[in-house]
Formats: sequence, structure tokens, C-alpha cells
Amino acid sequence: MAQPGMEPVSKIAPELSTKLRALAHDLSNSIETIMQASYLLAQSNLDETSKKWVGLIDSATRDAARINREIREILRSHS
Repeated sequence: MAQPGMEPVSKIAPELSTKLRALAHDLSNSIETIMQASYLLAQSNLDETSKKWVGLIDSATRDAARINREIREILRSHS
């Protein structure tokens, strides 16, 4: 039962939820690969411009991982 003042949580159709969870999982795997490659690249002897690019990649993949975690949380709460 919903608490007073709280909107009831709408549910996602099970088939759609399953597909979205699988896509979020696959996206997590791809993001993790990019994060690991970025880390390894950052360990090499890079010039300053290349270090900035690696930093940009690292920052963007962290943002993507955070967004993916939020998507997975929404799926959990609406399934």
C-alpha cells in the first residue's frame, strides 16, 4: 500500500523490463571495458594533450556508469 502523499509506482511490463535489464547489463560491460582501457592508457608515458584526452574519456565513462546505475535502479523500482 502506498504511503499518504506518495504517488503509486507504475510497473514496467515484464518483457520490457527483462529486455531493458539485459541492455543495461551489456552497457555496463562495455563501459567497464572502456574504463579499464582508459586506466591502462593513463599508465603509459603520454604527452600532455594525450593525458587530457584520457582524462576526458575517464570522466565521460564515469558519467555513463553513473547514468547506467540510475537506469538500473529505476528498472528495479518499477519491475
